[in-house]
Amino acid sequence: MLLKLVIIFLFIISFLNLRYFFKLNRKQKVFKSKKLITFNKKNLNNWMNLTKKERYNLSKKDSVDYRDRRKLLLEEIRKEYKKISRENAARNIKKK
Repeated sequence: MLLKLVIIFLFIISFLNLRYFFKLNRKQKVFKSKKLITFNKKNLNNWMNLTKKERYNLSKKDSVDYRDRRKLLLEEIRKEYKKISRENAARNIKKK
């Protein structure tokens, strides 16, 4: 009985430690991936010190972000245009 309780207790402690380790490991990966966000004249050397693969991945990420922002902006413009055209159509119907 006592041996079973000790084994269960050790199992729970080891499980919690593993869980903590994996949480910590995930956080480190997240923080590591965000080391350099934007580049300008002041941090040009940082850009040049990156490897070719890192520069490629950053430029790829930037292009995907730009594409997503552009899609959202186009959707907003289309919605606004539809709204304005409906209002104009309603005004024209009322005038007749």
